[in-house]
Amino acid sequence: MSDIISGLRVTVATMAICVAGYTLVILGFAQAVTPATANGSLITHEDGTVIGSRLIAQSFTSPEYIWPRPSAVDYDAAGAGGSNLSPANPELAARAEALIADHGGAADNRPIPADLVTASGAGLDPHITLSGALFQSGRVAEARGVDPMAVRSVIDRMAARPGGVFTQSRIVNVLELNLALDAELPSIAEAE
Repeated sequence: MSDIISGLRVTVATMAICVAGYTLVILGFAQAVTPATANGSLITHEDGTVIGSRLIAQSFTSPEYIWPRPSAVDYDAAGAGGSNLSPANPELAARAEALIADHGGAADNRPIPADLVTASGAGLDPHITLSGALFQSGRVAEARGVDPMAVRSVIDRMAARPGGVFTQSRIVNVLELNLALDAELPSIAEAE
């Protein structure tokens, strides 16, 4: 019987150290070193209300906004995942055709970037390619009643290189870009 009690004490002590203790040490370190990322990389209004996270996509469907990649999970962070549809599945092709139509179609002289019609693996990717954002700039400019070059300028300024100076590709965080568009180029409805 004393062996069982000793074994339980060791188990409880190990769990306390490895589960609770380790977690608290890592959380405390993260809060001290990078509190913004430790708390979810949240974006807030000036009054402190949370708008969203830099790390999780959210849906934008109004024409005055840049739209994110499609999501198989309807941007639900509690249930991240892909559709798992085969490339040969007609449902996947129908969804892509509908998305192409939503974006005003595509042509040889106006190819649509793949990230605008294909979901990411988790369905929560907060970024799109620079070409995906620029593809939408005409629609956004028209809806906001501003010069298309003004929208393209904001997009270009908000684009980042995910690998630093060692990569050619540039991506744009959709939520941060839409917030910048609202701040710098308010739509006609907002201005009234």
